[in-house]
Amino acid sequence: MSMPLSLEWCIITHGEEVRVEEKENTFTLKVDGYQLFPIDQFIDIKRTEQAEQIGTAKVIEMSWFSCTTVITYELISLYNVN
Repeated sequence: MSMPLSLEWCIITHGEEVRVEEKENTFTLKVDGYQLFPIDQFIDIKRTEQAEQIGTAKVIEMSWFSCTTVITYELISLYNVN
């Protein structure tokens, strides 16, 4: 059986990111489907695909299960507070 997989170079949050309480500037995000993000590389963050970049992050952990991808990322820089 095949598994659809997409390679991503931008984190699209749709405002659904959740702050990790134990770590400063660290968030988790669940996205539908199997998506592969670069680990330990700086990548862009956007709220939507058409929106401008709001910051830069580094994915530090990624897992797949039940056609869902969960990433944990560290916010490196934020361009706008809103």
